[in-house]
Amino acid sequence: MILHSASRKLAVAGLLSAAVVVAGCSSSSSSSSSAPAASASSSPSATSSATGTANVAYASSLQYLNEKVASPAFTAATGDGFSGTGNSSGTLEADIASGEISPNVFESVGGDNITPLEPKFTKWYIPYAGTSMVIAYNPKSKYASQFKAYADGSKPLSGLFSTLLQTPGLKLGRTDPNTDPQGRDFIYMLELAQSYYHLPSDTVAKILGTSNFGSASSSQIYAESSLDSTLESGQLDASSAFVTQAVELHLDYIPLPTAINLGSAALASTYSTAKVKLANGSTKSGSPQVIDITAIGTPTPAAIAFIKYTLSAAGLAQYKQGGFSLITPTVVGDSSAVPADITSELGS
Repeated sequence: MILHSASRKLAVAGLLSAAVVVAGCSSSSSSSSSAPAASASSSPSATSSATGTANVAYASSLQYLNEKVASPAFTAATGDGFSGTGNSSGTLEADIASGEISPNVFESVGGDNITPLEPKFTKWYIPYAGTSMVIAYNPKSKYASQFKAYADGSKPLSGLFSTLLQTPGLKLGRTDPNTDPQGRDFIYMLELAQSYYHLPSDTVAKILGTSNFGSASSSQIYAESSLDSTLESGQLDASSAFVTQAVELHLDYIPLPTAINLGSAALASTYSTAKVKLANGSTKSGSPQVIDITAIGTPTPAAIAFIKYTLSAAGLAQYKQGGFSLITPTVVGDSSAVPADITSELGS
């Protein structure tokens, strides 16, 4: 999962080339919609007319891929429209459960944001891609040279946690662990780093500025949808990020070893030793970071088409170009409830 600068450029080039498959598609920071492109019917794989719109609720970390790459390519390939809403996975889960939003597809970081919706809204989900944690930094920060030294390996990475991230006045950004998997992942990563580098037991508390890791009131906490732009604007020196966001958005970042980055399925038992007690009293444990997809409600033709496209060779290639690791798609839950057109893409 560690990508060097040359790899990042290739990955972004691949994404951008895919993004121009269909011209004129619009996007926004939280939601977007695209009508079927006028030229879609001329594509050999497109339907002659639109059959509907895939209304997709997705984790904000998938915003670039969905809005810039997947949605125009999906419309060109199928003739269906796309309407997207991005937010933290936990917030989307709550909004679906309350009826605040009514998507027909849900893409979540972690199946634990889908299972609470079972069996009323869905009975299954499919993991298909993985990512890992990095620390992104602003190249114009007054600490940029120090961050770069950790990124290129000229300084031992333990110092990032024992010294730099604890520097008074350093502005660090992260997301709410109560609603966003990335917010929890960042804390898990810090806990794993504290153990891995044999650092003092109060290291994580000093970095977070609190011993109450589940608190949502920290000045470090930002909405996932705005965290990257806040970093790029110079308001933050560093922030949590998935490596895939760093690749897609050209962010400078510090790669982290697999022992702490939550990117290896083989280290699931190690990751599970990191825990966060949330504000509601529940405790969550670390796990490999996986992207899951499901249909919400009775699967519509457009929802089925979008999930099928996402799991197809073309769809998975977009994730690979964006820095994701690929997982063989398999059903978690009631496989008999999965539409046949989606089942045909499993195990590929």
